[in-house]
Parts: sequence; C-alpha cells; structure tokens
Amino acid sequence: MNDFLNISLYLFLLISSLKMSARISIDSLAIEEPRGNEAYFCDACGCASTGGSMGFSSLSGGSFIGLRYLGQEYRSRDGIYENSAWIEEHFNTLQLWGNYPVGDRISVSAILPYHFYYRQFANATSQQISGIGDFSILGFYKVFREYQQAYLDAEQADFRQDLRFGGGIKLPLGSYQRANNEGSVNPGFQLGTGSWDFILAGSYQLNYLDWGGKLQANYILKQENQQDYRFGNQLNMSLLFYRNFSWIDMKKVLPVNLVLYSGVAQEIFGENRSFGQPVQHTRGSAVFGKLGAEFSYGKWNIGASYVKPLAQNLNNGQVVAKNRLSLSLNYLF
Repeated sequence: MNDFLNISLYLFLLISSLKMSARISIDSLAIEEPRGNEAYFCDACGCASTGGSMGFSSLSGGSFIGLRYLGQEYRSRDGIYENSAWIEEHFNTLQLWGNYPVGDRISVSAILPYHFYYRQFANATSQQISGIGDFSILGFYKVFREYQQAYLDAEQADFRQDLRFGGGIKLPLGSYQRANNEGSVNPGFQLGTGSWDFILAGSYQLNYLDWGGKLQANYILKQENQQDYRFGNQLNMSLLFYRNFSWIDMKKVLPVNLVLYSGVAQEIFGENRSFGQPVQHTRGSAVFGKLGAEFSYGKWNIGASYVKPLAQNLNNGQVVAKNRLSLSLNYLF
C-alpha cells in the first residue's frame, strides 16, 4: 500500500512539473515576447550598443528580471587603406533586462545596457569608453496561439504554435561622440547611436512535444542624431531549433528544466550617413551559427550561448566580427 501511495505521489508530482515547465515556455532568440523571444542587435556596421542575434529574451517564457553579459570581439582597420594596421576591439556589455506579460495577449520586454569597450591600436596605444547604453523597450501582441488538439489543454497538446508581432523604441541614453570614429573605420565604437530609433519585430514558434523551432526577425529604423550622423537601418533574422528536458527535484518538489538549442542568424546593415551624405563602406552583412543552453531550477534560470561567424562582409571587409559569448542569470516570477 505504501509503495502504491509513493508511486501515485511521484506520478502526480511528475505531471505537475511537466505542466509547470510547459508554462515556462521555450522562446528562442532574437526578438519578441517576454523573456524568451527577441533577437537583439549588435551593430557591427552601426553601433554595437545592443547585442546582435544574442536574443532580446531568454528561451523560457513568462515574467522575469535578470542580468546578462554579452562579449563581442572585432578587428577593424586603422584607416581606409588595405594596408592600414588592424585594431583589436573588445565590446563587453552588462544588461539589466526583463519581460512582463500584460494580460493574455500583450507582453513588454525591456533592456538597459552598461558598456565597457576597449580597443588596442597597432602603435601600442589604447582607448576605453564605458557607460550606460541606449534603453530599449518593446511591446508584443500575440496574434494567435492555436493548438492542433483543441480539446486538450495547452500543456497536453502535441503540436503548439505561437505567432507574435510587436514594436518599440530605443531611447538615446548612451553617449555618441564623433571623435570615437576618427581613425578606425568601425563606427560601432560608441555607447549609443545618439538617436531615437524605432523597432519592428515578429516571431513564429512551433513545438512538437519537447522539440521546437522558432523563426524571428526585427527591423531597426535609425534616425539622425544631434551631431548630424545617422546609422544605417538594420535587419536581424534568426532560426533556432531546440530540445526541452523537464523533470522534478523530489526532495524540494521544484520543477527543473533544461533547454539545448542551435541555429543560425543573419544581420544586415544599411549605409550610414554623415551630414546627410552617404558614408563609404558602412554597409555590411554577416551570418552566424549559435549554440546554447538554458537551465531553470525553481524560480532561477541561467543561460549561456556561443556565437561564431560563418560568413561576413562588413564595411567592405575592413571590419571583421569574431566570436561572441552570452551569459545570463534570471529570476522568474
């Protein structure tokens, strides 16, 4: 009899944990809903004040607040000539980010970054800048969330899909200094664009049992700043595939969730303008591969991802994007 009660209790806790983990839905990387949907931007040709395909939210859906570290490295020419020396650039960012659903269909995501940028010139001199970056806030509307097995609860359906569209604004809290662009052909060595920029975003997610995929895109319309400089508009796209593993900590009766994912992302940058005139060699595009994982235990979530460029042509080859790293710690509520 005791064995039967123990088995019954275990099954009850297991089913409960699976439902709870399903509610911590898996959202992928670049732009969109609460905690787990957006693709953020990393302006290699514009302003590296965001995070390029690193994700606007974590993979697990729902309400959260947390910290995320983004590490990016670039090489850029110290001049416009093919034989100009290379500059080694290191972009480090610590983001305060979060997501909060407002009702059943609307959610709000926000990111406030603090940047630590460093670059080493060929003559052994260096330059550092640090400070608050541009603040971004986006709202998303859930167009539909249909389930193929409509007679079942959302957590029980084999197939699940989610379509969202949204938009937002980037406030110019980060400092923009024209002097930082002198010499280097990389205009991204800035704490911010110095302009009020607008963001359009969308995502589609499809799940089958513990497997899923997510397609995301966002478009950033950049405006001219007070120093008569305008970064080119930017398009970010990503496609991720993931696998979810869920179980329960029987000692503390807490849900445990592990998500493994991989995918590709592309960033496309338009031409910058200075005093209304095109700035030569500021267009570009890059394709990245991405591997990552997220682990949730009770109310806490940690994540890590590694991004590697697969193909690129930034600033006519005068800027080279290198590897990127992301680490996050979030509190779920």
